[in-house]
Amino acid sequence: MRVYVPLTLAGLAEAHRTGELGTGPLVAYAVTPALREWYRSDDLEELEYAALSRAALASLRLLADRAGAGAGAGAGASATRRRVVVAADVADGAASAGPGRRLEGDAERGTEDDAASLGEVLLAGPLRLAKAAAVHVDSAEAEADVSAAVEALAAADGGDDDAQSVVDGAEDHELLWYATQEIPNLVGPGH
Repeated sequence: MRVYVPLTLAGLAEAHRTGELGTGPLVAYAVTPALREWYRSDDLEELEYAALSRAALASLRLLADRAGAGAGAGAGASATRRRVVVAADVADGAASAGPGRRLEGDAERGTEDDAASLGEVLLAGPLRLAKAAAVHVDSAEAEADVSAAVEALAAADGGDDDAQSVVDGAEDHELLWYATQEIPNLVGPGH
């Protein structure tokens, strides 16, 4: 199963240093039945793109959380506001759905009413960076729009249409694809 793990550049630098994407459980995104139903497509490539897009939004939320905690300042990867998503292949049993949700092949029909969690899955333990198939990262040209979206996210969540337009501006930027061998170049020297 292909999963998409939202990160920040600082999180990617830490994963590069330790060889693991967090300690678990990890929130990731995948093609779930609810995502398939919401997107209304049987094209796996389109569905995986939708899961990647959900993970990119979760990455934006991680950036907003860091900014809210005062961790947005500093130098290097920790100060750069770019969305980061790691695509990885895991065994089907490695991902589980939360309460009321189901994955492909689950016998019970669950519901996934919360639109924010469409495609969301949990990985119980740490995910080795060696399992990564690719890394998707915003370009430098997207940084201004991503920074503006980070600042507008809380207001957009509260229903502010103008703020939602700013968030959508960041989502208009396509994430660039990088091979895992390029991670050292993405996180910079010394990471």
